[in-house]
Amino acid sequence: MSSAARPEQVLIVDEDPDVLDLLSRQVLEPLGFRVTTADNAGEAIQQAVGSAPDLIVASLDLPGLSGKDLLVALRSQGIEVPVLVTAEAGRESDAIQAFRLGARDYLVKPLREAEVLAAIERALKEVRLGHESEQLAIQLADSARQLEQRVRELTTIYGIGKAVTLITNQRELFDKLMQSSLNVTNADMGWVLLLDDDRGQLFLRAQRGMPRALAGKLHQPWDDGVSSLVMLSAESLSIHSEGLEQFKIARFAKAALVVPIKARGQAIGVITVAREQAKPFSEPNQRMLEAVADYASISLVNARLFQALTGRAEQLQEVVDETRTGLQDQVAWVERVRKTLQGLHQQLPGLLESSENPSQRKRLQVLTIDLQTLLKELDDMPHLQAAPSSN
Repeated sequence: MSSAARPEQVLIVDEDPDVLDLLSRQVLEPLGFRVTTADNAGEAIQQAVGSAPDLIVASLDLPGLSGKDLLVALRSQGIEVPVLVTAEAGRESDAIQAFRLGARDYLVKPLREAEVLAAIERALKEVRLGHESEQLAIQLADSARQLEQRVRELTTIYGIGKAVTLITNQRELFDKLMQSSLNVTNADMGWVLLLDDDRGQLFLRAQRGMPRALAGKLHQPWDDGVSSLVMLSAESLSIHSEGLEQFKIARFAKAALVVPIKARGQAIGVITVAREQAKPFSEPNQRMLEAVADYASISLVNARLFQALTGRAEQLQEVVDETRTGLQDQVAWVERVRKTLQGLHQQLPGLLESSENPSQRKRLQVLTIDLQTLLKELDDMPHLQAAPSSN
């Protein structure tokens, strides 16, 4: 018998009660088989339709409908169950007809226990292989679906990352983050809260689909109750139904997923998505939103670096403009430019250290080399070395 968790079921159909007792109680049940019996073809058909046995052992000499009629009836009902037929010696011609009708084996009465068990094991071996093949096909199909889903996720995340990490305008960045977050989680609404370091509060920086009263709090301090917990743990949190009732979100949502936006291992904000119905977010939903949050972190750092560089460049441009129009002393002008460049040069190592974007780091390294060269040229200028001291 198979070692599977479900015992295999055998249906015995015979007109002789002694045969039914022998095969069921004395031979098969002690070996762990589940056995049902019938003494005519009509009852056997009903049991085969209702309980779907793994194997049928049927006599050819049944009263009323014969064993061959039973084979025909099973085939007409679409019941693909292996059938072993039994008959007295000298019934070889009937056995041949039974084989033509789909019987798997033929046993001669009086039945011998060893022969019965051997025939049953041969027939059930084919059944087990069929079940294993079906199970393998199901597993392969499931694996293929999971792989296809994973490929779609990776393709989606790649597209989002490529778009988000190139944005330096914060308004455009937040709009893209909201759109991406709702798309990858099938959520009804979402928002971004960022920590204001000076005030130590979470500010609502972006939203989509929130109730109008809450949407009006854009760029103001706001905490939904759940986000502060995620900020402390720096771990994602999926919550729904009764678990959400103690938080403010429960007034307009029944399920929420909150993931942290991290920079250097510390939470600097959160992305939250929510649903109006109590349908929990799945593990793939969480995985996708965490990827969006990672891109958000990179983009925010890039935006800050870009703003810092832009600010320094504007300061340098102001110095150049003021000097060209208001300063007549060339030495003083060059000296002021040199000090400004030195200040910018001193800022670059910190910006380079905080940058997590390879392309951004490469541009900063090139800029560092260019500034070093320019400062050396200024220091080597003869009129600066010989510049008279001011009285």
